[in-house]
Amino acid sequence: MNDIKVMTVFGTRPEAIKVAPLIKELEKRENIKSIVCVTAQHREMLDQVIETFNINVDYDLDIMEKGQSLNDITCKILNKLPLILNKENPNIILVHGDTTTTLATSLTAFYNKTLVGHIEAGLRTYDKYSPFPEELNRQLTGIIADMHFAPTNLARKNLISEGKPNNNIFVTGNTAIDALKMTIKENYNHPIIDEIGNDRMILLTSHRRENLGKPMKNIFRAIKRIVDDFEDVQIVYPIHLNPKIRTIADEIFGKFPEKIHIIEPLDVADFHNFLNKSYMIMTDSGGIQEEAPSLGKPVLVLRDKTERTEGIEAKTLKLVGTNEDRIYNSVSDLLINKDNYVQMSKASNPYGDGNASKYIVDIIIKKFNCKYLN
Repeated sequence: MNDIKVMTVFGTRPEAIKVAPLIKELEKRENIKSIVCVTAQHREMLDQVIETFNINVDYDLDIMEKGQSLNDITCKILNKLPLILNKENPNIILVHGDTTTTLATSLTAFYNKTLVGHIEAGLRTYDKYSPFPEELNRQLTGIIADMHFAPTNLARKNLISEGKPNNNIFVTGNTAIDALKMTIKENYNHPIIDEIGNDRMILLTSHRRENLGKPMKNIFRAIKRIVDDFEDVQIVYPIHLNPKIRTIADEIFGKFPEKIHIIEPLDVADFHNFLNKSYMIMTDSGGIQEEAPSLGKPVLVLRDKTERTEGIEAKTLKLVGTNEDRIYNSVSDLLINKDNYVQMSKASNPYGDGNASKYIVDIIIKKFNCKYLN
């Protein structure tokens, strides 16, 4: 059998973190030729991850421009990617999750009649504007995809309910857990962690488009109240590069807030280890909702809806929205009520055993060996 040409395309930091272990697994296999293409939808934050995981990039579309719109991103990928597909003629293109890179790549592959494998398929809120644009990006990618690698049984059920063929859906777990196994160090230290000492550290991330404005101000005001009311609590906030977020943070927190450490984005290894050292997590991120529970950390989700409903059902996550009082009360409860904290931190992780990448590659090889897909 000839080598299977597998092209992986991604463009953002979260995608890169989750496809890194998959790319490493593809590179290990003798009967696979792995091709890596980045769109650089997020240039600086993407490059951090590529360096951390030592990913060899074959093609870089380099589309990042300051202030670009979703339309700009889509058009650039649709214009640039076909040249690479025509040159390489891959057997299958792998895309991840729900970014604009994911959708535009899938559409390009469809126009080229190239098979698409969708990693982290089947997550749904069924509200096309929440999260925006991710929810519809993921649904549309699911329509195009030929192989659906679902992280959980619930994701599989979503796909089946939409009419996807059962024999093209594979439950693999989430590659985010694979990535954690590559980065966590028990003896990890960092100057900020040393400075916090024995205080309880809450790790905050907040960057979603739908939270810009009043919702984010509510989140930050709740944070201020928490550090004022709990002497042994400190916040670490690796702030997003988006200048709108930084303006809101300056407005609410001031330039040098006490017990709130506003720092530049951490590289992926540092971030994973900060997760591991935290007492709890507050986030509007998608991926962190999967990563933190595998480390035994309660997660308060700063969104009104989540596509990671398995974590809600398993009680590793709690959806708290962006109301200031509700956020404050939810954090306070976990700081005061030890039983509630233990219940969340000890809940079983629904996102797999850390071998998702191996399962995905095994499935691809088996499918092509059997000539199951046309």
